[in-house]
Amino acid sequence: MSENILTYFEQIKAQGLSIDITRGKPDAYQLDLANELLSMNIEPFDGDVDLRNYGEPYGIQDARILGSDLLSAPFDNVITGEQSSLMLTYQMILSKYLFAKPVSWKDVEAPKFICPVPGFDRHFRMLEDFGIEMITVPLVEDGVDLDLFSDVLQSNSNVLGIICVPRHSNPSGEVYSDDNISELFKIGRQYSEDFLFLFDHAYLVHDFLPTKDQTAVWKLAEQNSTTNQTVVVTSFSKVTFGGGGLSFMAAASDNLDLIKQIRGSMVICPDKVNQKRHTKFFKDLRAVKDHMKKHADLIRPKFEIAYKALEKLDKDVGEYSQPTGGYFITFKSQKPIASKIVELCKEAGVLLTPAGATHPYGKDPGNNILRIAPTFISEKELEIAMDVFVTAAQIAHSQD
Repeated sequence: MSENILTYFEQIKAQGLSIDITRGKPDAYQLDLANELLSMNIEPFDGDVDLRNYGEPYGIQDARILGSDLLSAPFDNVITGEQSSLMLTYQMILSKYLFAKPVSWKDVEAPKFICPVPGFDRHFRMLEDFGIEMITVPLVEDGVDLDLFSDVLQSNSNVLGIICVPRHSNPSGEVYSDDNISELFKIGRQYSEDFLFLFDHAYLVHDFLPTKDQTAVWKLAEQNSTTNQTVVVTSFSKVTFGGGGLSFMAAASDNLDLIKQIRGSMVICPDKVNQKRHTKFFKDLRAVKDHMKKHADLIRPKFEIAYKALEKLDKDVGEYSQPTGGYFITFKSQKPIASKIVELCKEAGVLLTPAGATHPYGKDPGNNILRIAPTFISEKELEIAMDVFVTAAQIAHSQD
């Protein structure tokens, strides 16, 4: 390794940087796009519904219609909640854990769930909370590796379902093909009529470059006769405000009854005033998509900065994903040096998501996958952070 790069790295460390790219968050300019919500005047009554009072446990009509349009699911199958798709997902898992039919998940011996990797650390934490064993299946270009998905089901009992992000998968950016999702339905349904297909559509409307067409998951579930086994969630967490948006779920049959049951115990009523603000701000699905074009214009340049920096790395050091939407880039090193890269970046004042976060239990067997989140910091800070990352990757590769 050249002494020049080590000298350069020491110069970087001497700058006393403090840059955090651990989480995929919108920046302030993105949040500003929805500032009208902060000062919007809302009439207290929406028809016969007093928005200030209890009632409408599944969401006000306008919000459920918007959710129905977003998910391409019938109005009666949609509920509108609060905060995030993660909260609705957790409530769904909790309801199955306590009340699933014919057997509640808490009474299933050695329950298991399939998690495509690389994946979302908060999904893993949620399943770990319930003591559900996570079995990994790799992602391929058009979705889940179907052969390995089938192998897992053939060699394991009590696999309860799969949880995945079918569009701009977190963190590597895959967009599942219609054929891949349909085959998932076919294989899972053959395994068990109780197998749960849980789709977290966190990046449903988050394209920032042209993205391949994808039929709505609910429509594919209808075509494959699996609506009774399918739950689809999405939210406005990265559309309007983090923690201040709306969430939506499409479900049917027992799953719809269960989410209504658990929410009836947990949530006295949703924030109908906030729901009305959002449906006034977004009069229809077209308005949501137009709003997201503004997000795309702010996000796209940051990904381009990250790509430009990563292009400097030789292929023998590693490769990286180039998503067309979402909030992350995945870097895959050729050697098992992910934890070393994180350590070196920290020494230089740049915080990354921990190595292993892309896998259940924080254990990446290859120690070679890292998640890069370029959106939150300024473009200038990002240029500096990516320079640190590239330098750290080169040093870690040469020292291994």
